[in-house]
Amino acid sequence: MTTTGDLAALKRDLDGLKIEDNAKLVQQKSRDFYWYSPVLKRQLDAVTADLVVTPQSEAEVVRVLAACHRHGVPVTPRGSGTGNYGQAMPLSGGVVLNLAEMNAITEIAPGRVVCGPGAILADIDRATRAHSNQELRLFPSTYNTASVGGFIAGGSGGVGSINFGGLRDFGNVMRLRVATMEAEPRLIDLTGEDLHKVTHAYGTNGIITEVEMPLTAAYDWVDVIVGFDSFMGAARYGNALACQDGLLTKLITPIAAPVPQLYFKRHAKFFAEGMSICLVMVAPQSLDAFLAFTRRAGGTIAYNAADLPPEEKKGLPPTYELAWNHTTLRALRVDPSITYLQSLYPFPNQLALVETMDGLFPGEVFSHLEFVRLDGNITCFGLNLVKFTTEERLDEIIRTFEENGCPIFNPHRYTLEEGGMKQTDAVQLAFKREADPQGLLNPGKMIAWENPDYDYRSGRTFLFKGLERAG
Repeated sequence: MTTTGDLAALKRDLDGLKIEDNAKLVQQKSRDFYWYSPVLKRQLDAVTADLVVTPQSEAEVVRVLAACHRHGVPVTPRGSGTGNYGQAMPLSGGVVLNLAEMNAITEIAPGRVVCGPGAILADIDRATRAHSNQELRLFPSTYNTASVGGFIAGGSGGVGSINFGGLRDFGNVMRLRVATMEAEPRLIDLTGEDLHKVTHAYGTNGIITEVEMPLTAAYDWVDVIVGFDSFMGAARYGNALACQDGLLTKLITPIAAPVPQLYFKRHAKFFAEGMSICLVMVAPQSLDAFLAFTRRAGGTIAYNAADLPPEEKKGLPPTYELAWNHTTLRALRVDPSITYLQSLYPFPNQLALVETMDGLFPGEVFSHLEFVRLDGNITCFGLNLVKFTTEERLDEIIRTFEENGCPIFNPHRYTLEEGGMKQTDAVQLAFKREADPQGLLNPGKMIAWENPDYDYRSGRTFLFKGLERAG
């Protein structure tokens, strides 16, 4: 933790900026969704910053970073805090840099938008739809509350990944401007391969101050839920639907019974007992063909938003708020013992792997898939719900997944390396040394920086590939 002397001097240096030092409010802004994990809840419940500073501009970000560098005060950047699991929490105290008010949308053009890191994803889409009927390619299920900078720094993909892959893929982020944490912070524009120094790095390698994202054509997506007698029926349907090149979808999410019946309270009236489901967002011009495909595939239309009068849809959340990690959120609201795991079912054996894993933990692990396009092929991630008992049992489940060829991206760890999404390598470390020579940016999240003996050349599967190999 920082010392009172450091903080008193820092406050003097930051006079005139928006600063919060009320302990309860600071603690609130020091937290993300770490409580999704009972492991992280135990480890991180007491974590808090000393101050929250909310810059209004890039110049103010630079001023904060220079002052904190001068006084040796750690800085942990924060967007909305909705999609991270400990990674946005200040393990060493210091300053939480709240970027929420840097939310201006400064440019909309064919195929791209430029905005501040605090711009909310839904607000970006509203602006780009109104301007030129365009929308973002990808968004998380926390679309209505998540900031674009937080999504890039902590996310991996989401709704739209069935068409465009994830944030790791070339073209899904166009440009980032980042501020370094030095005596005189620099502003660096990153494009191309250099973007991967900052994407999914939790702000350890620089503070994002401006974002340029690609846009695609906007549609009034239709929410449909398709029912099946078995989970594997839903999974096979989801895979086949994802492979229909002529049908434009944005979300394909098979979920095993009894999850829909137990946890999707507002939609529960649409689900028969024992029904597994596939959540779908389909473009209106594809709807008739989609319904024909679904009939041929043996699915039952449990819910079709296009067929329901407004009064029947009132109060129902959009389908994407049942998918991705909103599935876990809805389960947690009903049963606090639920947590989850993130897994990959690698192409081309995804369905065989899904079937194997679905049968291994009856009543303990409940299957939930998200179909995506990964390296040009259709496959699926698992965001499986887990009935938590002990940390030892959770580790045993993780080992079983990995022994069966299903890599786990562990949401019960808060470091880059242990989470398994992003590989630290020599290029990442060199950029860290350049952008943050004192190691004050979000300390404790990059093991290879904290521990010189750490073997970051691990042969395990990482979603974000290492830059050293790519270069």
